[in-house]
Amino acid sequence: MNYSSLKIGLFIPCYVDQFYPQVGIATLELLEKLGCRVTFPTNQTCCGQPMANSGFEHLARPCDNLFFDLFSDCDYVVSPSGSCVLHIKEHLKADNRADESKVLRKRVYELVEFMTDILKIEHIEAEFPYRVGLHQGCHGQRGLHLSQMSELNAAPFSKPVFLLKQVKGLELIDLDRTDECCGFGGTFCVSEEAVSVKMGKDRVADHIRHNAEYITGSDMSCLMHLGGILKRSNSNVQIKHIAEILNSAVKKQIPEPIV
Repeated sequence: MNYSSLKIGLFIPCYVDQFYPQVGIATLELLEKLGCRVTFPTNQTCCGQPMANSGFEHLARPCDNLFFDLFSDCDYVVSPSGSCVLHIKEHLKADNRADESKVLRKRVYELVEFMTDILKIEHIEAEFPYRVGLHQGCHGQRGLHLSQMSELNAAPFSKPVFLLKQVKGLELIDLDRTDECCGFGGTFCVSEEAVSVKMGKDRVADHIRHNAEYITGSDMSCLMHLGGILKRSNSNVQIKHIAEILNSAVKKQIPEPIV
């Protein structure tokens, strides 16, 4: 299928826009290099998840309405955040447009699942010569099923691993606990900060124990939490979103821009 004929809406979460704009840029560049025609509505904002998770879902309705207005005419909506994507997939409901909202929810994809499930990418020309540990965020793994959960007696799979193994020079390390929560949990890290920090330190220690130079993942919120712990401990280990790694040297196939 020629995806350059489709309209791909790029949704960048508010915390990525404010603190990690390089992740949004890498996502845009990666999609374009893979042959997608991407549009980026500049007046987009929060998905509404912080309010909904705090028990104030009604306050997130303006976010739902704006999201619907901006992206309802897109063939697909792609975002570099499993957490925000899962929230939209499960909760988006614009005023007086319940049925239309259900249709739009099915067209929203996290970046990794869009690359593997829709674009069906089988080869990536990228290079990242470092030892890398993969953090599998809970929302991406248990909500979007980006990878199998280790506690289940089922065939293992991991969409992020599939993509990362195609990156030249990248050494993906084995961790003791491949899918343990980092402790961020959105508002959980505010209401239960001590538990959150301890969980984060455990995840960081697992990567350091296996000599990781970078920690990557598909959720910048988790990486933000782990990055803060690394910084406060003066560690040389760095965080980098999977979009940045996959975009490191992808062959350009840039289509004509959307007018």
